[in-house]
Amino acid sequence: MSSTFSTEEKSAMRAAAAEAKAARAGADLEAACLAAIADLTGTDRELAETLHRLVGENTELRPKTWYGMPAYANADGKVVVFFQSAAKFSVRYATIGFQPDAHLDDGEFWPTSYAVTKLSAADQDRLVALLKKAVS
Repeated sequence: MSSTFSTEEKSAMRAAAAEAKAARAGADLEAACLAAIADLTGTDRELAETLHRLVGENTELRPKTWYGMPAYANADGKVVVFFQSAAKFSVRYATIGFQPDAHLDDGEFWPTSYAVTKLSAADQDRLVALLKKAVS
């Protein structure tokens, strides 16, 4: 088993280091998030744009990037929800994921990320409910 990182993982680590440096320098984190979304293509971009809109309309989370992907942080700067494109890791679905600061606990077993290929109106309603619970 190889202990080296993939090209995609190395890129994500470089992006995380650049994001930390930019945050310390007072960079416009929302602009970085919008640029990350603009760099996506096809379905990935559509999904990220929808997530961005739903987060903005339904929470007080702040846009930023996280490992080069669109993410949304609480007032303490901790990422609560993020988007990972399918293309970045050459997989068949994008992911909307929630970090430990999301208040989604449900007993002793609950999902923290969701595979997504499309967001219907019903899916968007479900996602809004998750977002609201995550920030409650």
